[in-house]
Amino acid sequence: MDKLIDLCLELKLDFTANNVKSKIKSSNIDIALLEEFLIDLFTHESITKDKNAKNTLIKVSNFPYQKTIEDFEFDFQPELDKEEVTELASLKFMEKQENIILLGNSGVGKTHIASSIGMINAGKRRSTYFIKCSELLSTLKKAHLENRLEARLKNLNRYSLLIIDEIGYLPILDEDAKLLFQLVEMRYEKKSIIVTSNYNFNEWTYIFNDKNIASAILDRLIHHSKVIHIKGKSYRTQHHINSVKNKQS
Repeated sequence: MDKLIDLCLELKLDFTANNVKSKIKSSNIDIALLEEFLIDLFTHESITKDKNAKNTLIKVSNFPYQKTIEDFEFDFQPELDKEEVTELASLKFMEKQENIILLGNSGVGKTHIASSIGMINAGKRRSTYFIKCSELLSTLKKAHLENRLEARLKNLNRYSLLIIDEIGYLPILDEDAKLLFQLVEMRYEKKSIIVTSNYNFNEWTYIFNDKNIASAILDRLIHHSKVIHIKGKSYRTQHHINSVKNKQS
């Protein structure tokens, strides 16, 4: 009976939770059989609600695709430490409000790893958001021009995990860099960020065109962070080469 009541409360069936015991006792139905039936029914209802909630969170998290850590081809990137990536997938870094910075050439799997970690977080029914850096800067600039920057920053800050993809893919103007700094500063030592970039840290001054802004952003991202350099071949390039070879053969 206690399990049945717990399930009712979990499903927010308050009236049923408060009255199921008396209702069952006053009925002429076999109590044990009815309890077993209701527990089975409510258990499946609870599982379905949880699954739907997880799927909804994953859908609104804006992932470019839904790939898991298990889908990652570690054999293709032999220099990448599989145990290190698997440890990140445990989400322990979030308990410490740490960041993850994934560096490497285009096509080596940075976005795949970032997305899959984000999906694990969303699967635990925690708010997660994935966004390309260029799109992020565009939305912040628009919000600034419309005098609603503070509201937009607060909205982005509410996510338990924010993933900013492709920092440096396009040059970042000075004013845009200041907007990005405000977001990074707001989340600093409070909530985790995952960042991907094609550029090593010593090249970030070329991205931002301002050493002071670059240093300020890097300082807050790197402090309490796990940095992973992925040194390997591009999946997309290799896939193209293999396709050409297959056609020729």
